[in-house]
Amino acid sequence: LYFKAEAEQNPRLAADKDRVEITWQAIYDQYLPASASDAIPRSAEGCILGLSDRIDTIAGMFALGMEPTGSKDPFALRRAANAIVRILAESTLPLTISDLRREATPLGAANLGPFFSERIDFYLREARGQAYDIVNAAMAAGADDLRDLVARCEAVTAVRGSEDFLAVSAAFKRMKNILAQATAKGDIPSSVVDHDLLLDAAEKLLAVTASAAASAIEELQREHNYIEALRVIAALRPSIDDFFEKVMVMAPGDDLRANRLALLNRTLDDLSRIADFSEIVTAG
Repeated sequence: LYFKAEAEQNPRLAADKDRVEITWQAIYDQYLPASASDAIPRSAEGCILGLSDRIDTIAGMFALGMEPTGSKDPFALRRAANAIVRILAESTLPLTISDLRREATPLGAANLGPFFSERIDFYLREARGQAYDIVNAAMAAGADDLRDLVARCEAVTAVRGSEDFLAVSAAFKRMKNILAQATAKGDIPSSVVDHDLLLDAAEKLLAVTASAAASAIEELQREHNYIEALRVIAALRPSIDDFFEKVMVMAPGDDLRANRLALLNRTLDDLSRIADFSEIVTAG
């Protein structure tokens, strides 16, 4: 308010009214949001000032070994992190969690990854009303760009009632379990598929349709068109169902088994860039 008052009386400051306006607003908004009901700072400058102040405090306290434990948080670091998450998710700043963590690194702060993951999870569930399984699924595919993460959560929420989507989610869970069991037995899945070893029509169809879907999803993801990308994934249900009905993944032949595991692994990798659909609860 001092800057605003000075600008009204000082001719030199009045001539640079825009800069003064930005400055006093940034300083005034520095501690927003102080609670869940507050708005974030109104300007980019205010957001940057608020982020800088909070990450400096958090990093300094973590470097001193004074991070929150259990219900104890004497320096309100969780509240500071909640504000950081909101600003990154709701402003238009081109900043990510990684950008802030890099700023904290010179101070010797550690364990910031799990700390911020917990705050992001809290924000998505409490402030955005997202179901826990959708939050888990979307965060498993990346939780660095928070605006993008929110968009992916909202898209999955919008389509999760689809019968095809739920069936594909269940199939992804089955694929993941098969790969985990194979790994436990020493069959480490590759992601390189030998198309000459695709003998069954159903596995050939899955390889073709999954590859085409992956290309389409990559383009849709660049456009942040996640609803359409999820429809592309849901449309794979017939070829996935056909594969599991007709193909024995754990075939006796080593090469054949390894190639079918590679096909499942590649399919999961290519189609899990929006969310890890095996995390979606499909029954109960």
